[in-house]
Amino acid sequence: MSEHRSIPELCRFQADWCERLGSPLYAHLLRRAADDFDQGGPVRELLAPHEHDPKGSALALRMMGAVHRLALQGELLELARFYPSCGGTVALEPAWNAFRRTIAEQMPVLRELVLRPVQTNEIGRCGALLGGFLLIAHRTRLPFRLLEIGASAGLNLQWDQYRYTWPGGAWGNPHSPIVLNDVFTSDAAPPLGDVTVAERRGCDPDPLDPSLPECRLTLRSFVWADQLERMRNLEQAMEVASRSQLRVERAGATEWLKSLLVEPANRMTTVLFHSIVWQYISRQDRKDLLDLIHEAGSRATADSPFAWLRMEPGEKSAEVKLAIFPGFEDRIIATAGYHRPNTRWLGETE
Repeated sequence: MSEHRSIPELCRFQADWCERLGSPLYAHLLRRAADDFDQGGPVRELLAPHEHDPKGSALALRMMGAVHRLALQGELLELARFYPSCGGTVALEPAWNAFRRTIAEQMPVLRELVLRPVQTNEIGRCGALLGGFLLIAHRTRLPFRLLEIGASAGLNLQWDQYRYTWPGGAWGNPHSPIVLNDVFTSDAAPPLGDVTVAERRGCDPDPLDPSLPECRLTLRSFVWADQLERMRNLEQAMEVASRSQLRVERAGATEWLKSLLVEPANRMTTVLFHSIVWQYISRQDRKDLLDLIHEAGSRATADSPFAWLRMEPGEKSAEVKLAIFPGFEDRIIATAGYHRPNTRWLGETE
């Protein structure tokens, strides 16, 4: 993405991605929002103060989440008629008319809500990461010490408690209420085996507690309003997480990892992972993180390995990359969808 993309360009760019990822409603609203900005309408009044926000802060999705939040709270009855997440039925142009009126009428509260960072704790990404976890287990044969940065509410830290299926295979708890289907899209699949998680911890600059109604509302608001399967998965994952004792720690990634990666974990594989987080980390913090990761890798041994698994944007789709220290050079092991797994497994060949 260009460093100097205008706000209308950001909205149209996000609209294209929404269309590709199966949200015709958001694609339409964002294109009309871009036009409204150009014409000096209420969208311009709301978003113009954010002209210099970091490009990775997803301004367009912050606006969509802010409006969706009000609709989920029952405060936008007209717009809710067109939002399936609120029981409505999509009608594109009527939805836009209601959306525009909402921004004009709710300007003071939306100015505050649009400041909130995007919190998309998308458990569909666990399907994309699954192959990496299984490959790490296959190669190291040791219990996991899981460390997730940008963990939000910690829903993806519990990836091993979900069920995964694909044509000709399955993995995970057969009794899990959360089932991710069609995880792998080709005949290739990772080596299947048991995984033991000995420890799991996560950090986030603004963590959410899935047992609290306010935090649940935040997570719901950033699910796209016409994607009910994602919303159902989120609801079930929040139920599972709220019954656990796992809570994400409030911290930036660099400061949090400094102490945790000082020494290798004895007879465990330390697995650092993240998904769609890198864009929200400053350039300096990325450099510091890479230094920490390579230092941790240099200290790893066969008895105390260190793995770095991540799912981040590629050119045409998300890319799943993995490095295992010692002995497994960093490489792309899969490509995947951003919300639904749709994983093309490449494994150790790339």
